[in-house]
Amino acid sequence: MRLFCNNTFFYSPFGNEGGAVITVHAPATVANMVCGFDVLGFAVNEPYDEMHIRFCDKPGVTIHNLDDYDLPTQPELNVAGAALLAMLEEIPEPIGFELAICKQIKPGSGVGSSAASSAGAVVAANRLLNERFSKQDLVRFAMNGEKVASGVKHADNIAPCIYGGVTLIRSIFPLDIVPLTVPQLYVTIVHPQIEVRTADARSILKQQVLLKDAIRQWGNIAGLVAGLLQEDYDLIGRSLEDVLIEPVRSILIPGFDTIKKNSREAGALGGGISGSGPSIFMLSKDEATAKEVQAQMHAVYERLSLDHHTYVTTINPTGVRLVDQ
Repeated sequence: MRLFCNNTFFYSPFGNEGGAVITVHAPATVANMVCGFDVLGFAVNEPYDEMHIRFCDKPGVTIHNLDDYDLPTQPELNVAGAALLAMLEEIPEPIGFELAICKQIKPGSGVGSSAASSAGAVVAANRLLNERFSKQDLVRFAMNGEKVASGVKHADNIAPCIYGGVTLIRSIFPLDIVPLTVPQLYVTIVHPQIEVRTADARSILKQQVLLKDAIRQWGNIAGLVAGLLQEDYDLIGRSLEDVLIEPVRSILIPGFDTIKKNSREAGALGGGISGSGPSIFMLSKDEATAKEVQAQMHAVYERLSLDHHTYVTTINPTGVRLVDQ
């Protein structure tokens, strides 16, 4: 058996025996969306992880890595494995999953690497199970992967990865996910080649905030949601402000303030830290502006002599995508 991964064919670790193989592309995501810490996120079309899954005779979860990141293959220590184990707990019959993962979203990049693996695994498994579980169930399972990655069950990356588009997490317990209708937006992302661990980025956050700052943040979240629903680009831009998290986390990202300033001057609506960083994202109304923002990001990191990757993409409306073999 041969599978497709990273634009090349390779011989599958599954061997020639066994049943159908389901392949998915699990997209990167941008969490927080500046002011919406842990409650807002959106999926993008690039980059994405590629994952292959099939049933196997051995109960439980077997994992193969097809990339060079050397992530754990013990299912309880692997984010995709933890998500699948949570799913198996709600399946009465003994079932085994064999999963091959080709990550193209670098771990620690701030664009939902752990969420892509967790969400992609359960969406693919659910197809094998003839769509036994709802999307909300899949989010619930995949959140176990996020707990492995960061110590916290959060859904601001998981939900858009599974639902697509922009999602609002109104509540975690109980889980309440609200998909939002959004206008056409272009997304520019720069990933400086440093790592910011989610757990570390959470550990430096303040545990108490001033009431006046909380009020300002609530206003920005409400304004951003209203701007998206009303296709009001000016309101979106005014609302892309974070007075709680960004001032603390931005010190971990070289060149952050300059990139934000130059991107705004280039015409971006606004943006900020993607997830816990170090990636930075900016939203624009049109592709030409998004590419000019990309040039500004590149120029900043060239001056700092810091290796980096950039993407100009759009919001992914569907989330994890099944790929025909």
